[in-house]
This record gives sequence, structure tokens and C-alpha cells, in this order.
Amino acid sequence: MLKVKRHKCLVFYWFLFCILVSVSLCADLDGKEKDFIYFDTEDVGQPDRRVPLIQPSKIVKLDPDYGGQWILAADLNADGAVDILSAENFNKGDVHYTTTAVAQNLDGSVLWKWGNPDIGRKNWHHDVACQIHDFNGDSKNEVVLCTKGFLVELEGATGRELRRIPIPDEATDCLVFCNLSGNSYPSDVLVKDRYHHIWAYSRQGKLLWMVKDPGGFRTAHQPVPIDLDGDGRDEIMAGYAMLNSDGSVRWIYKSKQVDQAKGHLDCARVFRQGSSPENFRIVLTCCGANNIALVDGNGKVLWEIRGRHFESVDVGRIIPGHAGLHICVDIDHQPYGKSPLWVLDEQGRRLGRLVTDYSRHHCLLDFTGDGIEEIMVAHKGGLYDHQGRRIGTFNTPGAEITEGKLKYEKSMHIGDMTGDGILDVILATPYNVYIYENTNGRKSDKPLRLGTEPNLTLY
Repeated sequence: MLKVKRHKCLVFYWFLFCILVSVSLCADLDGKEKDFIYFDTEDVGQPDRRVPLIQPSKIVKLDPDYGGQWILAADLNADGAVDILSAENFNKGDVHYTTTAVAQNLDGSVLWKWGNPDIGRKNWHHDVACQIHDFNGDSKNEVVLCTKGFLVELEGATGRELRRIPIPDEATDCLVFCNLSGNSYPSDVLVKDRYHHIWAYSRQGKLLWMVKDPGGFRTAHQPVPIDLDGDGRDEIMAGYAMLNSDGSVRWIYKSKQVDQAKGHLDCARVFRQGSSPENFRIVLTCCGANNIALVDGNGKVLWEIRGRHFESVDVGRIIPGHAGLHICVDIDHQPYGKSPLWVLDEQGRRLGRLVTDYSRHHCLLDFTGDGIEEIMVAHKGGLYDHQGRRIGTFNTPGAEITEGKLKYEKSMHIGDMTGDGILDVILATPYNVYIYENTNGRKSDKPLRLGTEPNLTLY
């Protein structure tokens, strides 16, 4: 009799344990989050009028015919001052190519124009295949873009077409500069179609390699070059597969929690560089599979969090007193007004959550000069402190602040826009670029490129 009672008791406790585990998993997937250690805040609707407005130091009106919302910045004419490059692209059936490019000074005057303004669109839905890069190694910037059937190289100062490299018609989704050849600078370029093929070309236009569905999975939105082993040649995070510089598969990220075949890699960010691959830390977000993971440079999974459409990642120091760097990631495909940003640490612990109307485009920057990076959200110009409180609003005179269905998404970037070695803020609409000088920021201890970062991406 005692054995029967003991057996029933064990069955009861096992049943109770299964229920608790099931409830915990369901709560995790249904958005009833575990506690966030430092903050859990919400900032929706119209910004609080008591919060200070941050006025732009410059407003650049984009060229009405050739200008588009794909925005980059650099010194194009070697006069020591930053210039704005904007572009439009054509889209049909999720195949797109660059149709225009226009270079403008910060006073709005046009340096040059290229392309056909009658066939493209000002808004974007993804990266546009147009970048600024010193492609020929002469210490001057070129503008390089992908139009239908060609990679086109333009002289940065004049827009004069220097050459065209034939590429497949569909290889126009984005372009990325990298160092596959072991040269002294990134002299090679990657182009791709939307989700399946990547082509690598040398500076001379020679096809180095092509891969289809790297590692058996779709490509990422933007391949990410990372020199994992310090040999001077980049490995390529092509999707869920890390490729060697010759295009062969080095390793494949294998999730322990989700079916990766349901989607593709949205974003890959180096969280920490290392002296060897095992000391690297790389953050990955999975579209469709709804996952975020931290892996080392050999692809070993250190942790994963499943159940949400994690999208773009920023890395920085957000929480004072909490050691190490932190991850800021948005959760997309949410109803308007219920759009979260999460802050995680290197162990995947939930440090904070901020819910705004639309959190898709965000950056980190020390805008107050306290040594801690603030969270910035493009849609309604929010500047948030380490407790998730709005402490400033980036004002965008003349831009619509929409409710509900968006007419367009504001984009946000950071870059040195004055040449003082301090990163500033750039907000862009399809019609204007707003620049906010970071007057309280600290000078970088490393040389900064004038303008926006290389291989700019919305992901």
C-alpha cells in the first residue's frame, strides 16, 4: 500500500512539473516575459512635450528627382568636408537594382547626378546596392553601385563613370566590400540576389567564386566580412554558413531550438573580437525561425532565445555598473504601438525592455558625454537613457510623424559629420536628411572615417 501511494505521489509531482514547464514555455512565447533586471518601460503615442527637443544642426533637402532615402555620407570631393549621397532603386517581384545616385554638399547644392530618375522609388524596403568606398586604393572615395546587369564605379568627386563590370542581372540586392585576396585594403566585392546566390569579384572584375544557398540555407540580407583567424583575408558570414575567403564552407550555425529552414539570417554582428576564432563572439538573428543566438568564431552556440522575430542588433555599453558590452535588438512584425527593444548581456540575460510605437530602426551612441551609450529610435526621434526613459526628442521639422500604417520609415545612422572625431546622429526621410551634432560626445580613441560606416546596412 505504501508503494502504491509513493508511486501516485511521484506521478502527481511529475504531472505538476510538466504543467509548470509548459506554462513557463508558453509564457515565454506569448510575450509575458521573464523579469527584466534594470527596466521595463513603454513610450507610445505623442512624445512628452516636457522632454527637451534636440534641433538639427543641418537639414539637407534631397534632390527632388534623383534623391532617395538610401543615405550615405563621406568626403566625396576630397575637400575635407562631409557630403551626402542618396539613391533610388527599382523593385519588381523582390528583384531590385539601383536607378539613381546624387551627391550633395551639406548646404544642399548638388555635386553631380547619375542614372534615370523615372523608374525608381524614393522609399526603400531593404538595403540599396550603393556604397562609398576607396575601391582603387588611391585614398579617394568612389561611389560603387549595382544597376541591372552591371556593377558601376563612379568617381566620387564628379560622378564620372569610371567602368562597368558585368554581373548577373539579378545580382543587385546589395553589395559589400571585403578582403578576400589578402591585399592591403578591402579590394574585393560581394554582390548577391535576394536570398540564394552570392558572387565574389576582385577589383579587376574577375569572378573569384559563386555560392548558392550557402551551407544549405538561404543567404542573409547582407553578407558580413570577418577576419576570424588574423590572416589578412576575410571570412564571410553569408547566412547561417561562415565561408572561407575562397567561398568554401568553414562552419554552419546549427540551432538547438528552432527550424532554421523556415527563414534566413537577418543580422550578424561581431559582439567581441578575439585573438582566435574561439574567442570571437557573434550575435545572430533569425528571420522566420524567430531566434537570437550568440556563437563563437567556430560556430559553437553559447545561448539562444527563441520565439520572437528578433531583427537588427547594436552592440555597446548601455547599463552602467553591469559589466561588459550589451546587445540592443528590436523585435519586429509587431502591432503598431507594441514594438519592443530588448537589452541583453553576453550571457543572454534580459537587462531591459523598451516598447515604442515602432522600434525597427535604432542606434546606440553616447550623446550625453557620460561614457554610457543611449538608445536612439528613429520613428519618433526618441533618445533614451539606461533606465529606458525618454530624455530627448530629435526634432525633424517638415517630416510627418505618422500613426498606425506608416507612409515611410525614418532611417537612423551615426557617423562623424564634422571631422572632430565624435560620432553624430543622422535621421533620414525620403525627402530630407537631418544632422544632429553630438556636442557632448567624447572623441573616439580610434581614427573615424568621415561620414557613415563602411558597408552600410539597414540590418
